[in-house]
Amino acid sequence: MKQFEDKIAIVTGGAAGIGRALGEELASSGAVVIIADINAEKAEQTANEIKAAGGSALGKQLDVTKAEDIQQLIDETVTEHGRLDYMFNNAGIGLMGEVRDMEPDQYRSLVDVNLMGIFYGCRAAYSVMIKQGFGHIVNTGSIAGLIVFPIQSVYSATKFAVQSFTMGLRAEAAALGIKVSVICPMNIKSDMVDGSMTVVGVNDNKWFSSLPVKWMDANDAARKMLKGVAKNKGIIIVPSKAKIFWWLFRLFPGLFDFIGREGTKVFRKTRDKA
Repeated sequence: MKQFEDKIAIVTGGAAGIGRALGEELASSGAVVIIADINAEKAEQTANEIKAAGGSALGKQLDVTKAEDIQQLIDETVTEHGRLDYMFNNAGIGLMGEVRDMEPDQYRSLVDVNLMGIFYGCRAAYSVMIKQGFGHIVNTGSIAGLIVFPIQSVYSATKFAVQSFTMGLRAEAAALGIKVSVICPMNIKSDMVDGSMTVVGVNDNKWFSSLPVKWMDANDAARKMLKGVAKNKGIIIVPSKAKIFWWLFRLFPGLFDFIGREGTKVFRKTRDKA
């Protein structure tokens, strides 16, 4: 996609999963990509692999729960490259389970990374882009931010907040020449699927990946996401078939209430066996 050629893009949580795929696809389209991740070693490794494939990338350590660290990274990027064209606030953690089983520190971790990390990233990038008069902020939400899911109540709450915050900011930013979008992925094969999604009360860390669903390749998903970004879509749902579930939820919320109750029963049975 020529739109990304020679553009400067930061991708948080860029060392793995969807973030890594976005970084690879941006670089293959000619962008200079800053791979920012809490794991400095993996960020550098990912950047080196992108460069080995012919792309342009830098690896940077970043803890998105620290506003000052995000600000410093953006300031350094603008100083070195003269501008910031794209800010992909992608870093997030996966943690699911029944509300009654989760501890307060687990609630806080989800809010700090999945929500506050995006607030901080938007605030820092937005201030720079206002001065520039251009730029595009892209936040990673989830289909769980559009549809209510049991067993993901707290995770889903953070993603609902990301979606509503993004759309509000999009309206505010439009007249300033700044674009804002939210990506809502569903069933994308990533590190969360491969074992990093913690399921409270379940000892098997492969439980999530064992669900009987079809997982979409992360790079295929990233290409579709970037097409949506290039078109300045507000809500980018990937894969497209997930839109069906969104519309059904909006039209028949009672149906999903029933599905949620039944899904909870199934979870409890499988959890007890795990």
